Amino acid sequence: MELLIGTRNWSSWSLRPWLAIKRTGAPFTETLIPLRQENNATYEAIRPVSRSGLVPALKDGDLVVWDSLAICEYLAEKFPAAKLWPDDAIARALGRSAAAEMHAGFQALRQECSMSLEIPPHQAELSEAALKNVARITELWNELLGRFGGPFLLGDWSIADAFYAPVASRFRTYGIRPVGAAGAYVDTILATPDFREWEAAAKAET
Repeated sequence: MELLIGTRNWSSWSLRPWLAIKRTGAPFTETLIPLRQENNATYEAIRPVSRSGLVPALKDGDLVVWDSLAICEYLAEKFPAAKLWPDDAIARALGRSAAAEMHAGFQALRQECSMSLEIPPHQAELSEAALKNVARITELWNELLGRFGGPFLLGDWSIADAFYAPVASRFRTYGIRPVGAAGAYVDTILATPDFREWEAAAKAET
């Protein structure tokens, strides 16, 4: 398998399936496409593998899967022993709902607080819309952590955590500390070995 990713400091969408594929323990090659290149160079570099012209993309033989959530679901089916989703159907449904909400929403937070691992933590002023996003994420995290007991959203690590790992990094960067168990969850996610490996590689980027 080959996973195309974007610049690690910025590509939250690449981080999500990268965390999932690491959890499977399966061997894979990693191809980095620098983002924000001039003259449409990023798009043209991706197109030979993924016709969407976007990262991430997973190549497995002749198959190309080109969406973060689709890649994670493919990995969950291909590697059931990795338990990227829990066995319990209710936990699985709630986790998928949480991941889909992240996949489709929170536009204000994304626009005002992009994932930028190279930026030192600081206090940012957020719009009302972004604060509403933060409140919803905090509510969601606290509900899931309370229901399943933590330390991850569904108890054990899952794809839901992969989808909110970039959010945890945003909260740290922009000085957002959610109330309740959600605050400790930020620390839990950012301390996982796989996230720390990604972050170390990001810091080495030029």
